[in-house]
This record gives sequence, C-alpha cells and structure tokens, in this order.
Amino acid sequence: MMNSRNKTYADAFLEALLNGNRDSCSALAHRYLDEHPSLTDLYEHVISKALYEVGRLWEINKITVATEHLATAIIEGILNELFEKLTAQKKFTKKVVLACVENETHQIGIKMVADVFEMKGWDSYFPGTGLTNSQLIDYMTKTKPDVIAISLSIYFNFHQLILLVTSVREHFPAIEILVGGQAFKQLSSETIQTLGKVLYISDLYILEKFIDTINKQLEQTA
Repeated sequence: MMNSRNKTYADAFLEALLNGNRDSCSALAHRYLDEHPSLTDLYEHVISKALYEVGRLWEINKITVATEHLATAIIEGILNELFEKLTAQKKFTKKVVLACVENETHQIGIKMVADVFEMKGWDSYFPGTGLTNSQLIDYMTKTKPDVIAISLSIYFNFHQLILLVTSVREHFPAIEILVGGQAFKQLSSETIQTLGKVLYISDLYILEKFIDTINKQLEQTA
C-alpha cells in the first residue's frame, strides 16, 4: 500500500509531468532520493505510478498523444539523469538481456528493470525497441545472457509475446524467461499460464527478490 509520503510525491510528479515541467519532475525525483535513498522505491511508487496514470488518461482521451509523448520523454530523460546513482556493492558474473515485443516502442518499464539488475551487480543489455524476433535471437547468441526479461505494454500484442517466448525457448532451452509490463494488469492468470514456464514479475520488489536469490547462491558456491 502506498503511504502518504509516496502519494504526495506521486501526485506532485504526475502534475508536473502533465504540465510538461521537466525541471519540476527532476527536482522531485532528486528530493525524494535525498529523503529516502532508494531508486527502487522511487521507480515503483512515484515514476511507475505516474507513468501508468498517464497511460490511463491517454486511453480514455483525457490527454492528447502529444502530452503522453512529452511525459514519456521527460521520464526517459530523468532515468538517464539518475543512471549515475546506480551503484552495485558487488559485481556478479551474470548477464541479462532486456527486450520489448515486436511492434512496441514503450521502453521505460524495461529500462527500470535494467537499472535494478545493474544495482544488483549484473550486466544488463538492452538493444532497444524495433528488433524483430530473429534479430533479438542473434543478439542473444552474441551476448550469451543467463536471463531474458521481456516487456509487454499493450495486451493486444500478447500473441507477439507468445511468438517471442517460443522462439527464445527454441534457441535457448535452459534460459530463465521473465515477463512483465503494464499489459499484464489486463491479463488473467490463466492467459499468462499459456506462456508455459516463465516468471511473471509484477513489480520491482519481486524482481529484486529474484535477483537476490541467484546472487546469494553464487556467493555460497564461490
């Protein structure tokens, strides 16, 4: 449950975002971290909440596509700005490739996932949006990741996710497949189960637990 402090920041961040005020958004993000130095909390309780609300407002025609695009650009700029704050206490010899399904350009969520992996000492590789499934498979062949994390933002693209998961499983049968994204809020558990053996990551805290479990196993066997 969101506490009153997080709600205050989330509301203020959303208002600044809808007004196109990048400076205010940046100042709020940095002030939040000064008071509570957790990028995961900032991402989960402030930025993600605002991002989902922007998407909802656009879907019901309460804001224009121009406002939605500007809000997205502002958030991406802030994520790049905060990248220098990513510090891993210990590096691990683990790699993750991050991807969006074909025909999707929403990349903020998967970039936040990449940042969490970096904070946990992993090497993250996000080749960007616009790749075909075969291009992504070629990229994975070169990078040899231990995990792939796939984002689905629009539930109408679920079939594209099925195709990508099937292709990944065919070429890398042993790899751990993580899935997540805004679209999963509109998908039933039965629908998700049709993907087979994947791990659905509903928030960044579950992601942290997943990474911490692997990191702990690595430390114990070192």
